[in-house]
Amino acid sequence: MKVKFLFGAMVSGLLGASVWISGALAQTDPLPSWNDGANKQAIVEFVEAVTSEGGADFVAPGERIATFDNDGTLWVEHPMYTQLAFAFDRVKALAPDHPEWKTTQPYQAVLENDMEALGKAGEKGLMEILAVTHASMSTAEFEKTVTDWIATARHPKFDKPYTELVYQPMLELLAYLRANDFKTFIVSGGGIEFMRPWTESVYGIPTEQVVGSSIVTEYKVVDGVPTLMRTPKIAFVDDKAGKPVGILTHIGKRPLAAFGNSDGDYQMLQYTTAGSGKRLGMFVHHDDADREYAYDRDTHFGSLNKGLDDAPKEGWHIISMKDDWKQIFPE
Repeated sequence: MKVKFLFGAMVSGLLGASVWISGALAQTDPLPSWNDGANKQAIVEFVEAVTSEGGADFVAPGERIATFDNDGTLWVEHPMYTQLAFAFDRVKALAPDHPEWKTTQPYQAVLENDMEALGKAGEKGLMEILAVTHASMSTAEFEKTVTDWIATARHPKFDKPYTELVYQPMLELLAYLRANDFKTFIVSGGGIEFMRPWTESVYGIPTEQVVGSSIVTEYKVVDGVPTLMRTPKIAFVDDKAGKPVGILTHIGKRPLAAFGNSDGDYQMLQYTTAGSGKRLGMFVHHDDADREYAYDRDTHFGSLNKGLDDAPKEGWHIISMKDDWKQIFPE
């Protein structure tokens, strides 16, 4: 289940990013869904420091970069990554054309919702599912498939569209940073082409500011039409040590601030905060079982182990969902 790249997902927007942002910025408090405390104060003090012209920590607007993981940082990642749920639903939708899947693993496990058998299939099994559900089609076909699915799929616990299960405090943080001339990027282990169809409407983050994992894409002329075709081969995994590489490749600048929630984001925070001047690194800690989920070290999705241990010595902040956030999701 390590391949967070295979599955990484999208988020909310029924409120409409532009409508929400204008409302948030109209308020005196730029982070109204955050409880007063050390973490909220750290964010505000960081932003004020790097935007105060003439100050020791001032950074020119063109250098103000903030990166955000997606799954578990901007929206729900349990009971499984949203892109994994998408892949499973695609297997079920395609199953009528493949009767042999009823007795063939790993497809049988998906059709029977047998997570134990799926776990035994391992990475090889997940790669098979990826090949069937994400490849051998054009990029335009894949974008339409993702767009159609995300418009109707519902989360199994909350019985709401996945697009409603984004974190209100993080939406406020994105808006606050952009209001202070930060450029905000998603840097996720999820598939880059799975996220791009919806990130702008949900987060206000355009497609060119999305960094993610990718599969090999080939240019072909199909029936006289120039077409980009998706293949089953992995091109790049934007997770763990891959994140700083993805940042360099796609952004070309070291971020001033980085936000994640798992050990898959460790190297992104490490790379970001190793730079000179004022820096900010933060992990979202899922410790609110009543309003969302509670997990950290012992989980297949979004494990936070080394990050919890090393945060104090690295100067990183641990955001408690339970204590730091007044609300979790948009109302």
